[in-house]
Amino acid sequence: MATSVARAEQLSLNGIIHESQAKKLTDLPTELLEHILCFPVLKHVDVCNVSCCCKRLHDVCHGRGKVWEHQYKIRWPRLQRFYRQNESCDWLREYITRHRVGIQIRRTVESISKRFFTEVPCVGQVLGDSFAEIESLGMPEHFCEDELLFILNSDKRKSLTLKYYAKKILYFLRQQNILRSLKTFLGQPAEQQSALEGAVLVDQYCNPLADVTLESISQQMDDVAEKAKKMLRIKNPSHPSLRVTNSDVMTEDFELQRQVLWALNAVLYEQLQYKGNECDYYNPLNSYIHQVLLRRTGIPISLSVLYMTLARKLGVQLEPVNFPNHFLLRWCQRPRGSEDIYDFVYIDAFGKGKQLTAKECEYLIGHQVTADYYSAISTTEVLLRMVGNLLNIGKRGEGNEKSYQLLRDSLDLYLTINPDNVQYLLLQARLYFHLGIWPEKVLDILQHIQALDPSQHGAVGYLVQHTLEHIQHKKHPITPEVKRRSAPEHLEVQYSVGLIMKHKRSGYNCVIYGWDPKCTMSQEWINTMRVHQLSSGANQPFYNVLVQDGTCRYAAQENLEPHSAPLEIGHPEVGRYFSEFAETHYVANEELQTRYPEDMRETLGTVQELYHRMTPGSVSRNEASASDQMRHQFKSM
Repeated sequence: MATSVARAEQLSLNGIIHESQAKKLTDLPTELLEHILCFPVLKHVDVCNVSCCCKRLHDVCHGRGKVWEHQYKIRWPRLQRFYRQNESCDWLREYITRHRVGIQIRRTVESISKRFFTEVPCVGQVLGDSFAEIESLGMPEHFCEDELLFILNSDKRKSLTLKYYAKKILYFLRQQNILRSLKTFLGQPAEQQSALEGAVLVDQYCNPLADVTLESISQQMDDVAEKAKKMLRIKNPSHPSLRVTNSDVMTEDFELQRQVLWALNAVLYEQLQYKGNECDYYNPLNSYIHQVLLRRTGIPISLSVLYMTLARKLGVQLEPVNFPNHFLLRWCQRPRGSEDIYDFVYIDAFGKGKQLTAKECEYLIGHQVTADYYSAISTTEVLLRMVGNLLNIGKRGEGNEKSYQLLRDSLDLYLTINPDNVQYLLLQARLYFHLGIWPEKVLDILQHIQALDPSQHGAVGYLVQHTLEHIQHKKHPITPEVKRRSAPEHLEVQYSVGLIMKHKRSGYNCVIYGWDPKCTMSQEWINTMRVHQLSSGANQPFYNVLVQDGTCRYAAQENLEPHSAPLEIGHPEVGRYFSEFAETHYVANEELQTRYPEDMRETLGTVQELYHRMTPGSVSRNEASASDQMRHQFKSM
């Protein structure tokens, strides 16, 4: 017994000694504490909790320290490029600001569907009010963009509606930045304006979601120039262009210039196989510099911009010529200052760099032109012609989302460069009016037109009147029709929204986003589409469908059948109507479910019957219904 007591006292004494000698976490050096608190498993909430424990840990987790810098850079890696290395920054404040911006952006994007949803696709929709809300947050733009990218890069098949509107807002915000850059560019002295930089800005504005930068384009141009120098070295190892690093130093000797153009032609058209796109001339990709470099084909003006830029890098000054129907470059064969059109050789970049006389240029277009058309033009005029080409392609379009977007983008660019062009201002106002979008913007445009040209009073007055009616209509929106499958007039409707279908005759794949118990189109449409040739004619359910090729169609019930192997429908408007792709069908978003409140259950039943009845443990729609009834009876008991 005494022995046991002695042992217990010794253990107790050892425990006291051990406890008094133990070191606490707060006794560790600051560097080691920071290292521990930067472990990847710790999140911002953990750091907050640790910093509240005591003054020592609070000081280690101070805003300018490594712990919050680590948390910030792990959470938002894309934002690192906005900070200089070893920059002293209040990382806690940056973290809080970015976190708040993320919450506000997400709330705004989530609210858009409720305010702008319409069952009928609004081609070229502009969400002007929401863009203004994003801008009015007063937060750093790169925070807003980063949150939008975070939304877009989340699970591919989830949050489709959120992504749909996030993409539209990101598109708008980037375009606003590019317009500001374009205005700055146009404000520079003419001699400092680069045609390549202007062309890149046009490219960026029309493709704001693509990764197009002047730096990457310039690097590709430098690579081509290096290839040309290697070719030039074969021709003349002592050529001065091989030693020049500054592109502003021009070679004056005509024979040396000729050697440069020979090397450039050999590399561009023989080695790299660049060529004019004669087969698909009116494809807008021919006007985008990054696509011209990628596809190695383009139209006269885009190829001329590349050719002229490369020639300058190699010490040869070429000038752009606004020749009708076929853009050219000119190379002076006489001392500088001559304006005699016969003192120049004209280069056809579209025609593999072929060199032409003034007379031979006329053969390209089949008729004579005055000497004015052989004059050199400014960079601004080059951009106007480039944008004008895109504008004409937009006009020639098929009236779908893509062509309207191109028309809007090219009008924006043209009017930024030439803001007082009444013809295009009126076209812009009519376009927005026709699409039923952004009526407040339409009124601003019309007011500007009236100030520039009072003779347009008739056209302006008509548009003003109807735009004001549109604004009034927006203040008192019509309550959307709710379509219930259980209604007697809807009993013949077999399919429901969200089902992935196949057209029996045309073979296209599509998803249903709406239906009518009978065809609601005009008699003219019915006649044009030969609906009377269908066995049930127009007196059958018709479905609004989004087609895989990007079009929206109105299909008769007898022409549709459920797809045997459901697949995602790559349509740009899917997110407007659906929140998720669930392997066999699309899940209608909240707004679409409000219009078709009974369709979701019908869709799930159809999917279960069509695709899951052979799966172990699955039940058919009838069995599921019977099971539901049985459960209801047990509840009643």
